[in-house]
Amino acid sequence: MQGLAKISDLFEITYGVNLELVNMSECEMNNPNAIPFVSRTEKNNGISAFVEEEIDINTSPAHTLSVAVSGSVLSTFYQPKKYYTGFHIFILMPKIKMSVIEMLFYAKCINFNKYRYNYGRQANKTLKELLIPSQIPSKTRKHLDLYFKEQLNLISQKSFTLNSISLNSTKWRMFKLTDLFTITGSKTTPLLELEEYGTGGFSYVTTQSTNNGVEGFYDFSTEEGNVLTVDSAVLGYCSYQELNFSASDHVEKLIPKFDMNEYVAMFLVTIINLERYRYNYGRKCSQARMKEINIKLPSKNSEPDFEFMEDYIKTLPYSSSIKMKEIE
Repeated sequence: MQGLAKISDLFEITYGVNLELVNMSECEMNNPNAIPFVSRTEKNNGISAFVEEEIDINTSPAHTLSVAVSGSVLSTFYQPKKYYTGFHIFILMPKIKMSVIEMLFYAKCINFNKYRYNYGRQANKTLKELLIPSQIPSKTRKHLDLYFKEQLNLISQKSFTLNSISLNSTKWRMFKLTDLFTITGSKTTPLLELEEYGTGGFSYVTTQSTNNGVEGFYDFSTEEGNVLTVDSAVLGYCSYQELNFSASDHVEKLIPKFDMNEYVAMFLVTIINLERYRYNYGRKCSQARMKEINIKLPSKNSEPDFEFMEDYIKTLPYSSSIKMKEIE
């Protein structure tokens, strides 16, 4: 098909190292000798632990894609630093020079093929034959720079230095969610309608609790960014949407009543997701229930201490890439 290419046309495909985590020495991620251990999980950029680097074990190279070919089949992630792999992980190394954005684009394209597989059908023999775009469509490329500024905070490992900021909750107090946010619904956009617009740089936020709630990217948006979104159909999963987006049914918006940046948003998302235990399929996280929620936050002079929240997030590993001035 015109405009498509086999994965093997664009990438060199090799097996990972096939290590067992139980035989490795786990360590804290801020350890200067820490190496990410990538497994078949579909969470945390594929990283299930950090381990000490072993002199006699080769690492997989940086600036490659890791692909699970069993387990969470086709869970694909961009790895910016060298790493170790568990069983059934393939390494994709670009045959031509690719930017970080291009690598992230292809990781998402491969992920979109997950529906073809399950735990009974592996991808170890068919991965190389899968078709993906031979290049990023021009109308999509212009949106990617903005979108991936948001996404890079999930995959960058530039900093392993932790500063000491205590989360002493004795100085925290309860705040009503409605004092912080305007809680409202989003416009429901059917997937068939989005497909008519074609692929693009705007995320399609759904009620799924993985990939920041994003199911795909299309050339259409209805909602303004810099808001939190909450799944009101299932378990109340909360995520931060920095950029404009469209949404499926049962996606609620928390529009900040304060000057929210991406660091404060990440802090609040974590706190709000602690409330998920309250909900299940018989007790939805509806707008009415959200308006009754009180959350405990750092406070200063009886007001939310947003400065502390931002400073704390900035001390965490990966935080240096939450906001980037330039992406190659």
